[in-house]
Amino acid sequence: MLDKNYWEHRYQNGETGWDAGRVTTPIKTFIDSLTHKEQKILVPGAGNGHEYEYLIQQGFTNAYMLDIVLAPLQNAAARLPQVPAGHFIHGDFFNHTGAYDLIIEQTFFCAINPELRDAYVSQMHKLLQPGGILAGLMFCFPLTAEGPPFGGSIAEYEQRFSTLFNIKKMEPAYNSIKPRQDRELFVIFEKK
Repeated sequence: MLDKNYWEHRYQNGETGWDAGRVTTPIKTFIDSLTHKEQKILVPGAGNGHEYEYLIQQGFTNAYMLDIVLAPLQNAAARLPQVPAGHFIHGDFFNHTGAYDLIIEQTFFCAINPELRDAYVSQMHKLLQPGGILAGLMFCFPLTAEGPPFGGSIAEYEQRFSTLFNIKKMEPAYNSIKPRQDRELFVIFEKK
């Protein structure tokens, strides 16, 4: 089961192969294109929060990170002592409430049990303000029972997201980090 205990075990044992150790290039490029520093942003399943840290470094003061495991939140909080404690949210994404302008997806969708994908889409829709944006990276390789990470395809994402979101962009990420090259899609989904 991919529950809190599973992820805590992975962190305790240093089994965090998904952690690039820094903001990944596609997310950095996207953040660099943003101009409204006051928008309310969520980074769910944030892990050690490299994307979140980059947001803070770029002057986004209304950003929040959420994870089911406490240790990575504490790691990020130690690196970012200027950020109010309430911006580090320890909890389950599927029980989280809030209203965000932007949600950044980075290795979260691929880490949840594939049976929860429709619930993920619904929860993202609930968490976004009208016209809000879900943006980030989705893996593009065959979905199998092995994982995480779990794969997916353009056809699957179109089917799952198009009812609740306008698909503004879904294309191969041209600037993925080396281990993920040719395996990622950069997406921008706008809440209908």
